[in-house]
Amino acid sequence: MGIQYRIPFCFLSFPVLLIVFTIPSQHCSATDTLTQSQQISVGQTLISAGQVFELGFFIPSNSSKQYVGIWPKNIPINDRKVVWVANRENPLTVTATDSGPSNLTIGKDGNLRLLDGMNNRVWLTNVSVRSNNSIVMLSDKGDLTLVDSVSGLTLWESFNYPCDTYLPGMMIGMNTTAGEKRFLSSWRTEDDPSPGEYVCGFSVDTPPQAFIWNGSKPYWRSGPWDGSKFIGVEDMDSGYSSGFNLVHDDQQGSVYLTWHNYNTSEIQFMFLTPDGTLKIMVGNEQVKNPYVNWMAPRNRCDIYGVCGPFGVCNNNTSPNCECLKGFVPSSTEEWWKGNWAGGCVRKTELLCEKNTSSLASSGKAQNDGFWKLSSMKLPDHYEYLYAEDSSGCQQWCLSNCSCVAYAYVTGIHCMVWSGGLMDIQQFSLAGNDLFLRLSYSELGKDMKNKKFFISFTTISGVALLGAFMYGMHKWRANQRVKRENMRKDFKMVDSMDTSELPIIDFDKILVATDNFSTTNKLGEGGFGPVYKGRLEDGQQVAVKRLSRHSGQGVEEFKNEIVLISKLQHRNLVRLLGCCIEGEEKLLVYEYMTNKSLDTFLFDATKRVKLDWTKRFHIIQGIARGLLYLHRDSYLRVIHRDLKVSNILLDNDMNPKISDFGLARTFRVTQELANTHRVMGTFGYMSPEYAMRGLFSEKSDVYSFGVLLLEMVSGVRNTSFHYHEKYLSLLGYAWELYNEGQASDLVDEVMVGSCSLSEVMRCVRIGLLCVQDHVADRPTMSIVVLMLSNEMDLPHPKQPTFSIPSLSDADLRSQCNKICSINEASLSIIEGR
Repeated sequence: MGIQYRIPFCFLSFPVLLIVFTIPSQHCSATDTLTQSQQISVGQTLISAGQVFELGFFIPSNSSKQYVGIWPKNIPINDRKVVWVANRENPLTVTATDSGPSNLTIGKDGNLRLLDGMNNRVWLTNVSVRSNNSIVMLSDKGDLTLVDSVSGLTLWESFNYPCDTYLPGMMIGMNTTAGEKRFLSSWRTEDDPSPGEYVCGFSVDTPPQAFIWNGSKPYWRSGPWDGSKFIGVEDMDSGYSSGFNLVHDDQQGSVYLTWHNYNTSEIQFMFLTPDGTLKIMVGNEQVKNPYVNWMAPRNRCDIYGVCGPFGVCNNNTSPNCECLKGFVPSSTEEWWKGNWAGGCVRKTELLCEKNTSSLASSGKAQNDGFWKLSSMKLPDHYEYLYAEDSSGCQQWCLSNCSCVAYAYVTGIHCMVWSGGLMDIQQFSLAGNDLFLRLSYSELGKDMKNKKFFISFTTISGVALLGAFMYGMHKWRANQRVKRENMRKDFKMVDSMDTSELPIIDFDKILVATDNFSTTNKLGEGGFGPVYKGRLEDGQQVAVKRLSRHSGQGVEEFKNEIVLISKLQHRNLVRLLGCCIEGEEKLLVYEYMTNKSLDTFLFDATKRVKLDWTKRFHIIQGIARGLLYLHRDSYLRVIHRDLKVSNILLDNDMNPKISDFGLARTFRVTQELANTHRVMGTFGYMSPEYAMRGLFSEKSDVYSFGVLLLEMVSGVRNTSFHYHEKYLSLLGYAWELYNEGQASDLVDEVMVGSCSLSEVMRCVRIGLLCVQDHVADRPTMSIVVLMLSNEMDLPHPKQPTFSIPSLSDADLRSQCNKICSINEASLSIIEGR
């Protein structure tokens, strides 16, 4: 029933906490708004417009104290869960001396306040900005907002002050620079909403991980975020199926988890129980009673550090704890009693810890090595290192005696550990490889057994191998010649790391594409033609074939392989393999059923299929993909050619950024780069890049702003012409925004069916992204927050739009001597 979420944040085990509370049956007329001339008293409620959530007074079972809270409306009273409590630390008590009922009202200063029966203030929103036009609204997401009805400015919202429950649309996390923390805190008991012992939030690690703390002591840990999931949660889905995304910015010191519910027919929420269990609950019209869809911790091994340092927990064995290879219990007596907290200690000292001079002189010294442990929940207290590849990670660890283990994880890359390895778990599914540092003597024992086994199997297999020797000799000779030819072809890309990228035989690609048949041709760009194909195993693929006459060449081909083979994100296209044979250079990608975004957006008949819900879904996906490239990927990549035709759509209309031939990588500390080879597409290039060759993350932000305005309007920026006054879409959008008529920009096929406020927000974000000055543009982490409707937007300044305002003829005349222009890109052919 419903979407199965498998996540890592802070959610698991024990029976679900469903609060039984008393709510008077009578209520006021079903309205979602409270004005300054109204109030809510006991027995009256606010109800969201779609009848999803309700706000009112309630009394928990076995209690006489009264609270104001929010709960799902269509769930039976006995099974309802209060998802937010206003006065959780200051309950109301009814006494005989009360002059009247308690009530919730808006004061003269514009603050929402809760008054008791003696008219004493019990709770208020405490907004410093005074407003005479404040209203309170309850949304279908369960968010209670205090809004200035004239300016539309949100003054306060309950989503910024979570209690024990996390709802889709909320952002849970922190900003260390601003001193903000939005963590979940459990109820004290099932009948007492006051803050309890357990808190769920994020650590300041890089990359971040989620924790449940019991006071200041860790109770459960999710493992680090790899760009699509928390790797320490065994059954967590990655991608859109989970609905979760982590937005973090190391420079701002911020990390926030967002949650989107794609199934609007379901009510979903997660909450932290009084006993420290994090649960995801699901309910809908068919299933009135919410059921537990996920929870953590769910078994003994999920409890933080249950086996102590260098101990590993396996829920499928008895006893659950054992020491890692090369380690023994620190106290055998306690260990066999089941007291594992003391953990394990190393049996044999590492070579680097000894005085090795005498060993070295005698020739007996043997280097330490690494033992591979598979399917592991990686330990806590890791250190992230910027490393080129797994061998560099291994060498760093081997050259530092304090390093006791390392791991190389897709999406995170190099992680190393020193000190005791804490909170390790053996998974049945998923997990990662952990390489544990051991002395040579510990590794050598296993090598002896392996050598015996290898010798035995080798001798017994000689007879069988001999029978096939002659035939295999000829076949291998042919293969060696073929590989040698391929190695020669790869000399042009000798700096590439293709160790993890399959090399696909050219003959197989010929068969897959029916000899590059025109009927299989999907399109053509600056790189060359793209063909649809089907491999031997039946998998559909898209094959990019580098054209001999392409403005792009070896550098772009190499760039695409190096980058995409190392980047993994649900909003980036996946590279399946490559082929180089003679002059043929081909890239093989996953096939995108719906091709590129421009085939829908700029087609008069197809664009009706892109309603605003789909467009906004695509916009958010592109933003998350860019955020991964800029901040979450260890490579830190600037795309440099973001445009609608480089956004591919899968069968579910999920966007995937493609074409990384022009992308450039940045060092972690690098903010700006310069090139004499300006490459990209007019109309999408930022002014500082087009005119001076300067590019940064903000160059991609500019391109994203152009794309965002194209998504809203359904009009291509590079072909826009409305009036002599407006020679670019950007100029036209600014004028409409400045005159308060931005709604005129909306694509006519969406008028009447879209969320106008959401569209107008996107127009404003688009204009902020295309500001002339780099400093005036937001980062992609801020853009993601803006799209999530989680922050107020500044007003954009009027851009000059100097480059986009040129006509195609003007562009060609200006670039006549220094550039070549094709359908996809502009290139100034100089060294970079």
